[in-house]
Amino acid sequence: MKKLHFVVSLPNDNSYQHEQAVSATETAHRLGAEVEILRANNDAVTQSQQVLEVIQSKSSRPDAILVEPLTMTGLVRSAEAAVAAGIGWVVLNSDVDYLSRLRSSSNVIVFGVTREHTEIGRIQGRQFAALLPEGGTVLYIQGPANNSAAMQRTAGLESTKPPNIHLKTLRSDWEEASARQAVSSWLRLSTNRAISIGVVGCQYDGIAKGARRAFEDLAEGSEREQWMKLPFTGVDGLAREGKAWVDQGILAATVVSLTTTQVAVQMLVQAISDGTQPPLRTLIDLASYPALESLSARGKKAAVAKMGS
Repeated sequence: MKKLHFVVSLPNDNSYQHEQAVSATETAHRLGAEVEILRANNDAVTQSQQVLEVIQSKSSRPDAILVEPLTMTGLVRSAEAAVAAGIGWVVLNSDVDYLSRLRSSSNVIVFGVTREHTEIGRIQGRQFAALLPEGGTVLYIQGPANNSAAMQRTAGLESTKPPNIHLKTLRSDWEEASARQAVSSWLRLSTNRAISIGVVGCQYDGIAKGARRAFEDLAEGSEREQWMKLPFTGVDGLAREGKAWVDQGILAATVVSLTTTQVAVQMLVQAISDGTQPPLRTLIDLASYPALESLSARGKKAAVAKMGS
């Protein structure tokens, strides 16, 4: 039997996407398939061109393409071209509106596997409420403005954060260096001081790490110390990074889940073997790390200490 061949298109090579690639490769190998990893370097045009080249190749067309799109359109034209060429199409970490249409017009395998980004935001809203029981201001560092995951995480956060928690928002790419630069630029404004911030909340653990680096760069020792005492939170909770950073005290909290590539490759191999379509949309389980009860205890302790100071 011919070995199944999948192409995985990832938006960049940050720590989460590196784990996505590793999970895809290891899962495929375990199931007797092979994968080719493409990285778009945060460029939507590059991602589209890379995927179209794969679809148009006459020598090595894959059985399926798994793509985590950079933009909200979700590479709809590429998806249509892939299905027309008989190539399976799987969307990762993004909700797009065209999957059911493609499935209704073809027998090609089409589905999506995502973390529910709105629920990630809801969990973050509950984390902020636990860490700031008396209310306060969160410096909230979001992903790119045109990214659906970033938008959904913000919407989820807004739905669960208490009214007495206010947001100061910044934008960053999904990379540590971008967050470091964004926060460093923000700090140059004399009105931005740690005394008005209660939590630094970020939509990705790498963004949180970059924000910490920007505060570490401050020349003024007392101001740097104020910032570094604040709770920092992120999203992804990789075992060797976000989750480990919480255990080490670098982060106060993160949101953990499996990688979507691990689940999607398993589903693809099973679907091709059975000759069936997987569910149109599969959601990955999410959890706060540490548990909200633990964060609440920390928040109450900090509130008491602040009242006594």
